[in-house]
Amino acid sequence: MIRTHISRHEIGLVFRRGDLSRVLPPGRHFVPERVLSSTELVRCNTLDTRFVHRHLDLLLQDERLRAFLLVIDLGEDERALVWRDGRLFDFVGAGRFAYWQKPHALKVETFRLDELEFRHPQRDAVLAFAPARAQLAAVDVEPHERLLVRRGGEPVAEFGPGRHVFWQRAGLVRWQAVDLREQIADVSGQEMLTADKVTLRVNLLVGWRIVDPVAATTRVGDARDSVYRQAQLALRAAIGGRELDRLLADKDVVANEIRAALLPAGAAFGVEVTQVGIRDLVLPGEMKAILNQVIEAQKRAEANLIRRREETAAARSQANTARVLAEHPVLMRLKELEAIEAIVKGTKATFVLGGGQLGLGTAALAAGDGAESGGAG
Repeated sequence: MIRTHISRHEIGLVFRRGDLSRVLPPGRHFVPERVLSSTELVRCNTLDTRFVHRHLDLLLQDERLRAFLLVIDLGEDERALVWRDGRLFDFVGAGRFAYWQKPHALKVETFRLDELEFRHPQRDAVLAFAPARAQLAAVDVEPHERLLVRRGGEPVAEFGPGRHVFWQRAGLVRWQAVDLREQIADVSGQEMLTADKVTLRVNLLVGWRIVDPVAATTRVGDARDSVYRQAQLALRAAIGGRELDRLLADKDVVANEIRAALLPAGAAFGVEVTQVGIRDLVLPGEMKAILNQVIEAQKRAEANLIRRREETAAARSQANTARVLAEHPVLMRLKELEAIEAIVKGTKATFVLGGGQLGLGTAALAAGDGAESGGAG
């Protein structure tokens, strides 16, 4: 027998012919001297915390050794966090693991993968731990988004804004962020035929947003493409049922009709149509020339009508004036004097006015600087 010393941070394992025969706690011990290399003393450093050995499963069957260890046995759908003195020390998956209970204080937290989301008060600290990042996935969801989570291809949960952490299990869990903001579908360059056989090109704007993320991602392959396709069909139905004149006069009515047709179609795959507007109606070159001629003729006819109406009004006014003057000779005389005053304004002239006989009260009217006046008696 020989004497040996086991330090305070050590545990001694005595193997004889390959089997564990003694477990030595810290202190002095007598062990058999090696005989033909059949006896071996292994010193385990407990400061390493985790006990690793190639024959761990066999060694853990010894109750003397298990008294010094904290053993974790995890199934395929379990994971564990090991905390040492309040700090994260290890993150382990399926299997059997052993940790020295001294000199550190240990705490073990076990989780099941069927819980889908990983929740923990120190979640960010766990995510900063490299071994944990291999088992966990963090997804940040914006305020305008919803996160749709699928397990095995089946939608299982929907999450709102914030950070969410999920267990990664061989790609079984997948997630998809769905944007709930209003979006615009530009249905441009659509060549169509009106009811009166006029070809034109229409540009349409459709505002829409997703209100049911599950329906928008499962019932159609792409919500944007589906809105675009439905808008094309509704636009063709609205344009093809109207003549060009009605179409040009009722663009807002056509837009409302298209929106009414899109509402039930979009609701079927989780989309709400918020607005529809016809941006442009583009006519062929020859049709533009014809319409310009029509508009020009209409405006010319309106101008002629207005001119004739004004001429009629002027003639009617003159007739009324002539009737009044005929009924009032004095008023007629005053009008004559006003006319004469306007004629001689700014000139040098002498006019002699009388009632038909110059000897019976004549009067002279002179206008302008230096005009002369006289009378006859």
